[in-house]
Amino acid sequence: MQEETLIVEDVLLLMLDDEHGVPAGAATLQQTLAGAVLVELALLGRIRPEEDRPWYKGTKILATGDGPLPDPVLQAAYDAIAARPRHAQTLLVTIGADLWKTLTERLVQRGLLRRERKRVLGLFTTTRLPAADTGHEAELRDRMREVLEHGEDADPRLAAIIALISASGTLPSLDPAPKWSGAVATRAKEFEQGDWGAAAVNDAVVGVAASFTAASTAVVITTVTT
Repeated sequence: MQEETLIVEDVLLLMLDDEHGVPAGAATLQQTLAGAVLVELALLGRIRPEEDRPWYKGTKILATGDGPLPDPVLQAAYDAIAARPRHAQTLLVTIGADLWKTLTERLVQRGLLRRERKRVLGLFTTTRLPAADTGHEAELRDRMREVLEHGEDADPRLAAIIALISASGTLPSLDPAPKWSGAVATRAKEFEQGDWGAAAVNDAVVGVAASFTAASTAVVITTVTT
């Protein structure tokens, strides 16, 4: 039975080219992955913006609740926030610093990625991370296509994944990518802006909006719970 993946792991799998393991949006990958960890903590009710203010630039993020979290990646991020509340922009750098190494190692160990090392000209060693077991990723891509191409509802977890990838600007460059159209672009932007629709989220509406650029580590994450 496949071990359940984190939101951040699903985001990374979707962003990696299956043949070579090259990530889309490499310039903002660190921020995107860190943002995914923050989003999952928010969905679990373990972090919130100070004084229940929107998560915009200048707002500190606070740890809430107690007890252990179900995954060491989430626990490490939570502990960093609990030790010293910081602005989201700072947390993206702090949390994202070692995520690539940690996540790729986990995905290799789980058999979802394969590590290949090759010598180039007998001097340099290159490492590739092609997909190994693509079943989980294929299912995730199919669900994402149903939402973006056919207007199906998305649960909060899938909505967050779509929002993060859309906000990173990498959705059109995923390999393989959803069938691109103006309607798909509009639908993805709606998720990015938190317009998920009540039917998709049952009792809670959690909106995630993020903005990534190659020249800046800034990200804005908005979470609304009703």
